[in-house]
Formats: sequence, structure tokens, C-alpha cells
Amino acid sequence: MIRLRRRHLLQRASALLAATCALPRVLHAAPAQWPNRPVRLIVVYPPGGVSDGMARALAEPLARSLGVPVLIENRPGAGGSLGMDALARSTPDGSTLAFSAISPLTLHPLLARVPYDPMRAFVPVASVMRTPVLVVGTPAFTGRGFGELIAQARRQPGEVRWATSGVATIGHLVLAQVRAQSGADITHIPYQGGGPQLNDALSGQFEVLSTNVAAQQLQYIEGGRFQALAVGAPARIEALPTVPTLAELGFGKANRDSLFGIFAPARTPPAVVQMLNAEINRVLESDAVRARLRAAYNLPAGGGSEVFAHEIALDRRRNRELVTGDRAQFD
Repeated sequence: MIRLRRRHLLQRASALLAATCALPRVLHAAPAQWPNRPVRLIVVYPPGGVSDGMARALAEPLARSLGVPVLIENRPGAGGSLGMDALARSTPDGSTLAFSAISPLTLHPLLARVPYDPMRAFVPVASVMRTPVLVVGTPAFTGRGFGELIAQARRQPGEVRWATSGVATIGHLVLAQVRAQSGADITHIPYQGGGPQLNDALSGQFEVLSTNVAAQQLQYIEGGRFQALAVGAPARIEALPTVPTLAELGFGKANRDSLFGIFAPARTPPAVVQMLNAEINRVLESDAVRARLRAAYNLPAGGGSEVFAHEIALDRRRNRELVTGDRAQFD
């Protein structure tokens, strides 16, 4: 009887120990009462740009949906890599997210050393929008059309200056492919984001600007301050029906748009990622957010986190092929 009782007690103690050891894993998989504090949304671009505006438009309804404040924190620099590094170092509990294009994961690591592992440091939560790339001539460009831009760059090697929102951004990739396919010597002027470069573009500090399509830039085109030269998009955009795509102009590899989304640190509980994905997709379906996206000439994305991860993998593979073949054009 004593032996049976001892065996029973040992079995109970063993079961209790196993349950105790498993407890942190269970809590990690499904944290109780999440979210229970404000969510920090790192925007990897400076204030004032299109991406910053869309992140803020997303944050307000997302805060209502989650029931906690969503606080914007701008961390610009290094083509978005500084902000993504801050995300990688954050506690993976769902309280810190980042809004970014996918280029800090799929392009920048191919061109420069980054302080994070682009394939393991993050969890793609949800894609948010696709943004066409717009190539414009500033007041410093006196030619007409994209063909004259290339001709001028060939006549005057290095004198045509092309600004982008940073090294290893989608605008930089567009420039690199134009240089590679045309053989023209064009000087790259990298900025930290879309907002700061716009003021310099208006004052003619450089000849060409590649940027995300947005209502403000279109107003400058309509007012004659910018000249629309080309767009990076699957087809001509409705707002600029006479402006050709880069593919139409013979620059198929340069014909790219930007995919933006929400990311979390690696090891964020899958249950939290799933909840966030559902809430973000619900916000993207709202009339107000879709109207805001259309007004900024962005296309809503959305879908499952696994679909977003697949798109990132495809973009990384395509960029690796381009960089391997034309590495010198990215210097």
C-alpha cells in the first residue's frame, strides 16, 4: 500500500513538473490578454512622405480595432535598415511592429552589410499596399521625355543627377537598371526618405527624382513644376495615362513597384501574428482606408501572412539575380 501511494505521488510530481516546464511555451504560443499595452509602430521612413502618411492612416483604425493606442515612431535611415534593426532588437511579444517596404529584407542585404538577419529576424505579418514608382524631371532638367534624359546623360557623363529615397531602395534599383541597360553614366543622389528629397527636387538640386506616386507629386506635375518621365508599374496608371511605363520604354528590369507591409520581430507568438493579420486585413477592407489608399494612388494588398512571406522570397530571388548580374551599377 505504501509503495502504491509512493508511486502515485511520484507520478503526480512528475506530471506537475512536466506541466510547469511546458507553461512558458504555452504562454508564448497564446499570451493572455493581448494586447494589454500600447503598440509601437516603427515607420522606417522620415515624417512627411507617402509611406509615413499611409502608416498613420492605418494606425488610427488599427488602434480602435485592437483597443490600445498605436504609437508611430519614425526611424529613418539606411534605406529602412535602421528602423528594421530597431524592430529586430525589440521584445517579440506583439507590442512592437514596423511599417516598411520589403527592400530592407530583399535588396539592401544584397548590397551592404546589415546588422540583422533578413531571413530570420522578422515575421511578415501582413502586406498593406503596392505603390507605383514615378520618375520625374525637376526644374533642373531642361529636356523633354525619358529619351532626352538618357541622351543627355550619355553626352554629359556624370552630370545628370538622379535622387532616390536611399541606397538599396526600390528607386535605387530602378536607377541601377536604367544605367545598366542604357550604358549612361548617371550620378546617384541618395536621401533618407521621400519627404526631404521633395523640397530639394522643387528647388532643382538635381535633375531626376524617382519616388512613390502620390497626390502631392501629381499636383506638381499638373502645375508644371515636375515633368513626368515614366512610371514603374504593371500598366500605365490612371492618373497619368500618357506617361509610359519603364517596360514600354525598353527598361523591363527597371519596371518595378514597391510592396509595403507590417512586420514583427522573430519569435513573436503565432497566435499574435494571426490576430494582427486578421485585424490589419479588416482595416484594409474599410471604405475610409481604401479611399485613402486610392487618393495616394496606392493599391491595397492584404492577404495571409504566408502569402506575404512568399512574395518576399520571390522578390529576394529576383533581386539577387539582378544584383549578381549588374553589381557595379549599384555603387
